[in-house]
Amino acid sequence: MIKIPTYPRTALLLQGGGALGAYQAGVIEGLREINLQPNWVAGISIGALNCAIIAGNPPETRVENLRAFWETICRPPSDVANVMFSAFNMFGPNASSMLELAKSSTEKMFGSMAAMHAIMEGQKGFFTPRPFAPGRGSPAETSFYLTDAIIETLERYADFDRINNSKEMRVSVGTTNVRTGNFVYFDNTEIKLTPKHFLASGSLPPGFPAVEIDGEFYWDGGCVSNTPLDYILNCIPHKDTLIFQVDLWSAEGSLPDDMAAIMERMKDIQYSSKTRGVTNSIKALQKMRQTMWEMIEMIPASVRKKDPRFDEMAKKLFGARYNCIHLIYKNKAKEGNYKDVEFSHETMRRHWDAGLADIRRTIENPSCFDLPPPGENFVTYDVHRQA
Repeated sequence: MIKIPTYPRTALLLQGGGALGAYQAGVIEGLREINLQPNWVAGISIGALNCAIIAGNPPETRVENLRAFWETICRPPSDVANVMFSAFNMFGPNASSMLELAKSSTEKMFGSMAAMHAIMEGQKGFFTPRPFAPGRGSPAETSFYLTDAIIETLERYADFDRINNSKEMRVSVGTTNVRTGNFVYFDNTEIKLTPKHFLASGSLPPGFPAVEIDGEFYWDGGCVSNTPLDYILNCIPHKDTLIFQVDLWSAEGSLPDDMAAIMERMKDIQYSSKTRGVTNSIKALQKMRQTMWEMIEMIPASVRKKDPRFDEMAKKLFGARYNCIHLIYKNKAKEGNYKDVEFSHETMRRHWDAGLADIRRTIENPSCFDLPPPGENFVTYDVHRQA
């Protein structure tokens, strides 16, 4: 039995990445295996949709409904695909390099077909092509797809009364205000969340339309930032926090050698570099906060009492400790620049299994849960980097 230090906060942060989001569901299954339950979930785009299912279900049915949600929005493989995959899998792990190459090429081909299917026909329970696209008028009327179907899907698999019980779990989803360009969080400690708030977080233009909420229009939070990490760390009062940051885009990758590879690499850098940049900046900021807080503590109490600004500053700089366990989906050779729209059932299972494998590898080292050592207040752990 793994012994995990007591943290007042356990936060689960879920990045955007379309079809890659099944990786996050695998991580949730792994956390469930060790009975580790977050008390704060924050997400962007597909991560926000996963947050709705997580927060909208009790721990005992969470994985079951996550699976049902993903099986709803991912088209099952065709009979032909099943036959082809079975035929190649018969050769087992000792297949020759030629057969492995053929298998990889076949999977990549069917991945391309699944992505094209989603682009041309939409995805059941998620989005459908807009008639006479792209439309014209307000941001809510101009897009290539309609997303009304996801509202019904979310209501089917998530209890919104439970989502709005902030005492049970805090829920935050990041969006972009189309008019101001500002990053905006919808939080169940401040407002009542509805399916539209989660949909707004995943409304990536020009594919999906903006969502109108209280007279303002909102797009995907990934237009500004693809990680809610800074939102969690800037929350007052500061508390010791165990963070699971689950990212879907890897900053590191091979040099591209053709146009398709260039398009894929561009997406990886575009959506992952923000996460890495925010992580590095916050680590430096937290170190500065800790130093300033320690300096305030050295000032005699008699002096601090004369000026209330000392207490106010100490409150904002309180030296809480943060342990950020970072899980990043790593690109597979058979994927391409379409991977975030490849909603095939086969690919969904592969992403899910990758997330489950990564979290299981992570918790093989129980020390990854430890509080930061004396003198530090922000540490990170990434099983791939450790390896």
